[in-house]
Amino acid sequence: MIDRPSPITHPLLDRAGVRHGFFTRQGGVSTGLYAGLNAGLGSADDAGAVAENRRRVAEAMGGAADDLANCYQIHSAITRVATGPWDGERPEGDAVVTATSGAICAVLTADCAPILLADAEAGVVGAVHAGWKGALTGVIHSAVTAMVALGARLDRTVAVVGPCIAPASYEVGADFQDRFEHHDAGAGRFFAPGAEVDKRMFDLPGFVLWRLDQAGVAEAAWTGHDTCVDADRFYSNRRAHRAGEPDFGRLMSAIRLR
Repeated sequence: MIDRPSPITHPLLDRAGVRHGFFTRQGGVSTGLYAGLNAGLGSADDAGAVAENRRRVAEAMGGAADDLANCYQIHSAITRVATGPWDGERPEGDAVVTATSGAICAVLTADCAPILLADAEAGVVGAVHAGWKGALTGVIHSAVTAMVALGARLDRTVAVVGPCIAPASYEVGADFQDRFEHHDAGAGRFFAPGAEVDKRMFDLPGFVLWRLDQAGVAEAAWTGHDTCVDADRFYSNRRAHRAGEPDFGRLMSAIRLR
């Protein structure tokens, strides 16, 4: 591991002029199963190590740990608006948006899709935790609606989907496809045959990009990184489960106004 965080950035958000990063495992102090930059308060990692990792993420974003606006994530469609540090306990939710320059919108993932959004002209940014459940039930639309309420315009809003589990790594049951198609006509395009007749391969980033398009976001892209196959750079729930490991670290993705 290198000595400091080395987040992945994307040209869409660079051009928007916002500070952002999809942080990897690199640059943290955690050890063992969590080796690296584990930012997950809900993991069983040493609390002091997690606090230091989160401080390093905030510092790399030009702020302090108290500036991190990161919800207690519950795979919901709930979006929270941050006007500064949370007052007391983290609120439940899976997306954070802000028009406040000091707030750092952040989400945690370990195979789920992190999404960073910005309308820099309006001065509105957001971060979304989109697992399959949240993506299916509306967290992306919820976040976009909250950004518009703060003054964002869809024709100026850009979004980047960060490192997440890729289609070749995400095997699910055939009933999973049935659930998606029942909920949304056309969702079947994001499933391919699996190794067995009752298995499918699910394209989570493709589905999330479709959701962003449905929500009216002007331009969106995926970074193309598969968290499940790259153990040196990313934590992965599914990889840990396959290896029989009792827990896993969490990656942080963050965005703020300059």
